[in-house]
Amino acid sequence: MSHLENIADRFEIEALRGEFSDAAMMRDYDHVASLFTPDGVPRFPDTKVEIIGREEIRAGAERFQSLWEYFVQTTHPGAIRVHDDDTATGRAYMTEFGRMRDGSSHQNHGIYHDRYQRTPEGWKFTERTYEVRYLDTTPLPGTAQNVPGAG
Repeated sequence: MSHLENIADRFEIEALRGEFSDAAMMRDYDHVASLFTPDGVPRFPDTKVEIIGREEIRAGAERFQSLWEYFVQTTHPGAIRVHDDDTATGRAYMTEFGRMRDGSSHQNHGIYHDRYQRTPEGWKFTERTYEVRYLDTTPLPGTAQNVPGAG
């Protein structure tokens, strides 16, 4: 693999991670699911949730987002290691906050431990495992403005 190919792969993987946050915040459940391989798996060990396959990922994203009055997720760049066999591994650092429809608030900082696969459609997630590093459930004082799909 050339140096330029490695740079292009890293750029595409970083874009994939940004697309994930965008799709989640825009409540575009079909797009969230499309970012995974057909047998892709997001895991959330802190809540003992594991979702397998695009159909379940789509349904899980919709179910999860229905719990939120509003939700904000920001992806921060992390490590990416491209392997010679059309796979890669990496970490993305996350900041999330929002208020649930039951009135509770949630703010966390975490890490997605990722595995990626190059496909004919581009890089996709094969696995995302979310590790919460900091959690704060103090009530958020602000209000939601212009939330797509809310209400």
